[in-house]
Amino acid sequence: MTRIPRTELDVFPLNLGGNTFGWTSDRDTSFEVLDTFVAQGGNFVDTADSYSAWVPGNKGGESETIIGEWLARRGNRDGVVIATKAGAHPQLKGQARATVTTALDASLTRLQTDHVDVYYAHYDDESQTVEDMATTYDGFVKAGKIRAIGLSNFTPERMRAWFEFASSEGLAVPSAIQPHYNLVHRGPYEQTYRPIAERFDAAVFPYYSLASGFLTGKYRTQEDLAGKQRGQGAGQYLNADGLRVIDALVAIADAHGAQPTSVSLAWLLAKGVTAPIASASRADQVPALTAAAALQLTADEVARLDEASATFA
Repeated sequence: MTRIPRTELDVFPLNLGGNTFGWTSDRDTSFEVLDTFVAQGGNFVDTADSYSAWVPGNKGGESETIIGEWLARRGNRDGVVIATKAGAHPQLKGQARATVTTALDASLTRLQTDHVDVYYAHYDDESQTVEDMATTYDGFVKAGKIRAIGLSNFTPERMRAWFEFASSEGLAVPSAIQPHYNLVHRGPYEQTYRPIAERFDAAVFPYYSLASGFLTGKYRTQEDLAGKQRGQGAGQYLNADGLRVIDALVAIADAHGAQPTSVSLAWLLAKGVTAPIASASRADQVPALTAAAALQLTADEVARLDEASATFA
């Protein structure tokens, strides 16, 4: 387990993504995924109030609703760390104080809980000052509605400004950032966001850890993507640079008797990430995710992956 800075929250080093719940996983399948994750030692689940509004017929909040029903059915709220986000729900966009206050209360209702463990500003809202947003989220901490603040999809300048203002004014300092980071998307995090996380002692929970499934190794051609709802984003990496990374992943995975999925996530952990976010549409996909926590890559293997993915750094 790993401690989230400025909290008493210990988390498993794999953050289960809830974006599939209510999308590619129905309620019963989502329960199976969550049950398997917990059985494998997991305790950290990530969602957002906007999941899964992109699905025809959905309104947003479906993932939170399923997670809330699962928590109530299993009676395990105290044993699970829940992260959710505000700012992108179709009816509650932006970071204005009234909007986020309404969004948080709606999330608490759907999750059937009185607090969120990590609450992210999902997207920046440049109509709001950093000072006002930091003050709003600090108020949620003081009210006991959230335990820790997270930031995602901010420019480095605005993110740093939030950390600096909160630190200087005695407000709750964000405990986590959620950047886009993986073997085929390295540069922005390594060059700009990692220094912020290190400077302000923030946990790092990257999204797209498996590059829309590309880093599982199951997509080698455009034909492999046919009919895959979640895999369409992987198509952008089907080129010589991307496949060079896959070749390295497969070779290292074979040496460990592991899957490329596990190796890709283990590389993130070796690079200092606190807990990568990865999701599963079926319960049988979960073990490859949680296996990353115990997979120790050698320095040479990390260097080999660094070299294979250097184009993306």
